[in-house]
Amino acid sequence: MNIIQEKNYVWILVIVCFFIFFMNLDVLYPNIMEARNFITAREMVTDDNWLLTTMNGEPRYEKPPLPTWLAAVAGMLFSFDNLTALRIPSAIITLILVLFSYRLGVYFLKDKKQAFISSLVLATSFYVVFAGRNGTWDIFAHSFMMIGIYYIFQFFSSDEKIWRNALLAGTFIGISFMSKGPVSHFALFLPFLIAYSIVYKYSNFKKKWLPLISLLIVATVISIWWPYYISVMDGETAKAIAEKETTAWKDRNVRPFYYYWSFFVQSGVWTVVAFVSLLYPYLKSRVENLKAYKFSLFWTLAAVVLLSLIPEKKSRYLLPVLIPLAYTTSFYLTYIFKSFEKKLPKFERIPIYINFGLIGLVGVAFPIVGYLFLKDRLTGFLSPFAITSIILVMIGFFILKYVIQRKIHMAFYLIIGFLMTAVTFGFPLANAFLDNPKYNSLQDISRKAETEQIPVYMFNIQSPELVWDYGGKVPLLHSHDLTIPKEKTFKTLVMIGAKKSLEEAFPNAKITYLETFDLNPIDSTKSGYKDRLRTDMYLIQHN
Repeated sequence: MNIIQEKNYVWILVIVCFFIFFMNLDVLYPNIMEARNFITAREMVTDDNWLLTTMNGEPRYEKPPLPTWLAAVAGMLFSFDNLTALRIPSAIITLILVLFSYRLGVYFLKDKKQAFISSLVLATSFYVVFAGRNGTWDIFAHSFMMIGIYYIFQFFSSDEKIWRNALLAGTFIGISFMSKGPVSHFALFLPFLIAYSIVYKYSNFKKKWLPLISLLIVATVISIWWPYYISVMDGETAKAIAEKETTAWKDRNVRPFYYYWSFFVQSGVWTVVAFVSLLYPYLKSRVENLKAYKFSLFWTLAAVVLLSLIPEKKSRYLLPVLIPLAYTTSFYLTYIFKSFEKKLPKFERIPIYINFGLIGLVGVAFPIVGYLFLKDRLTGFLSPFAITSIILVMIGFFILKYVIQRKIHMAFYLIIGFLMTAVTFGFPLANAFLDNPKYNSLQDISRKAETEQIPVYMFNIQSPELVWDYGGKVPLLHSHDLTIPKEKTFKTLVMIGAKKSLEEAFPNAKITYLETFDLNPIDSTKSGYKDRLRTDMYLIQHN
């Protein structure tokens, strides 16, 4: 039963993405990665410095500048105080990622409905939702690469529009590099090439060598012009930063090879069905397009294996894996949609009962569990809580009903509605946890400095969130290479517990504690409390 017409697939994807990626973008305070990006974007505009990028006035060449340019333009148009505007570019590029994943799916799956299903899975996978709502670099790199893959797939598999496909593929592969260096080339593009070579193989290249060379030239030129410019204009700094980044990949956040083996969990609400979709011996006789299934499966597994080879590992690095995993998951979901109403063995129904049933139960139980969890925090949040509760209870009830009736396709679409509701109406409830009684922003410091004519410095710290909240550049004083400020009286921000180092750096000065600034949204008794978001301010007076 097809309750949605093919002609509406694209519009529905746009609507789903609007509710998931564009709603309530200003709820959460910028994380450390966003703060770095936004600071650099702000300094691009204030210093009119768009190529030799900086963070708090110091060189920031770790990441190529394309996403930061987009954040800077958004800040120029709507103000750097507007978090929604700064995050809009990420939401837009994620929408583009979902639409091109659909277009590629139509091309190699040969089934518009399955392509639609895979795109919905992608749009609602946990880390895609996370990255699409944050102003960081990863989502840009993988989204642009996905556009490049769409065109290079056609370049490999078709003799039509060879030059168009080659040049567009090269352009977007290069633009991906301008978003986060070679990250997506290694984690998304190389696994794609491996999977394609295994399943489809490379043939009929007699007419394609010249376009292929052009593709490589275009991608290379777009990729290297900015690093080359940096190396010419500030080569020593660029070299030092490159060495630091290389060391970090080898020595920081080192995890064992098998750390990513639970990668399917990052798909969130699709965890169980995503896991089953990886069971090739089980699914190979149940899919209609075995060749396409092998391709998406090998693409997924190749990405996981390659990422596992890198010593530095973080869960968010699995973002590119979720793209081919969405295709892989769609094969199992398509099989279930067609077969579940028939007489299936009980063991085949169990994963569906677990995956869909648990979400239905969460929806039905949300008002009770939510109330017990929030309790007194609900003051001022009763309206969003009530709206979210009513809608989720209804959705949860119907998910359970359709699972019992074996109408799994209906339950699937309701899960999409579940997530849309959670983001649109439930996300503001996150503010109910902002209960740090000692919360104190730095935003007024710069204005006070101008009024009092007393400059402000940072001593041995450059926590990005603190600099972002301050609202401008804060000159740094390094104890290992101390430059004494020319002013006899100044203020300095010092990390908690570092007063002794400050006294050693200024032994002949009078040091007076002024106040503590704390950007933590939760109090110090909670496990998520971060010391780097807290700093003391001292007044330094020289005789």
